[in-house]
Amino acid sequence: MSAVIENKRIVLASRPVGAPVTDNFRLESQSVPTLNDGEVLLKTIYLSLDPYMRGRMSDAKSYADPVEVNDVMVGGTVCQVEDSAHPDFEKGEWVLAYTGWQSYAVSNGEGLLKLGKNPTHPSFALGIMGMPGFTAYMGLLDIGQPKEGDTVVVAAATGPVGATVGQIAKLKGCKVVGIAGGEEKCRYAVETLGFDICIDHKADDFAEQLTAACDKGIDVYYENVGGKVFDAVMPNLNTGARVPVCGLISQYNATELPAGPDRMSLLMATLLIKRIKMQGFIIFDDYAHRYDEFAQDMSAWLTEGKIQYKEQIVDGLASAPEAFIGLLEGKNFGKLVVKVAKPISA
Repeated sequence: MSAVIENKRIVLASRPVGAPVTDNFRLESQSVPTLNDGEVLLKTIYLSLDPYMRGRMSDAKSYADPVEVNDVMVGGTVCQVEDSAHPDFEKGEWVLAYTGWQSYAVSNGEGLLKLGKNPTHPSFALGIMGMPGFTAYMGLLDIGQPKEGDTVVVAAATGPVGATVGQIAKLKGCKVVGIAGGEEKCRYAVETLGFDICIDHKADDFAEQLTAACDKGIDVYYENVGGKVFDAVMPNLNTGARVPVCGLISQYNATELPAGPDRMSLLMATLLIKRIKMQGFIIFDDYAHRYDEFAQDMSAWLTEGKIQYKEQIVDGLASAPEAFIGLLEGKNFGKLVVKVAKPISA
């Protein structure tokens, strides 16, 4: 590595209060250090943007440490090896990493997952074959335990997790009711993803439409939104219903509890009377040992055309803050990925 390489990176400039704004981020540049023996220089090609990142911007206690102010924003990446002083990595190899919002990173090789020299869809490792797909698979099948004929409801139905949940549920013989924002997304869920019905949560009579669609109640509700969506779901939960909880995107920007009556007693009574199983999970903390099981099934379903997958790719690292802010507002359509750079030529 002879020429000096500049690493562009986006850091957390300040902690947001409520919804993040562009001033909470700062784009800066620094020189890439010279490699030591046993290290590799990774060039970021794709960066994943995901709702959990909002939690990392806060210093509230959570399942993972927050990003410190002036540190690089965290995130999953698909990279190529730009230069190597490590015997196990060659220039041009593709890897799945967790190097965050930056154009280059130096790694000692720990935690890198090799994707080969010429992966067909390298960005899929950030979506359908990565954390979102894995989250959908384990949350639905291990916690939700859908049975043929069950009614499965999933919110954020066209997002990378929700879309996958619904399609797997259909493969298991379930009736699938999606919830999404807007006519275009609802139409996509039915016509492309194969959901039985999809309801627009922006509709004035959303709760009534959901009850009508779930005429036999709800056996599995895959929770990734919370808020008014769960308020509409709760009265329709059947005895013995299962509720996997992987996210609460409607609440990530909240600075106080929602207005209105305290519904905690109602929730607790519903869980008790109907013997409902409601379980949160953190995918790699709880299920890392089962990744191979997921990868085998999902690879087969993709090859056989049984699972459809949609990406929304935005260009350039500098576009990441605006794209992320839009993600929290539901503006994305499909898995949101930033194309940071062109691949290294073979």
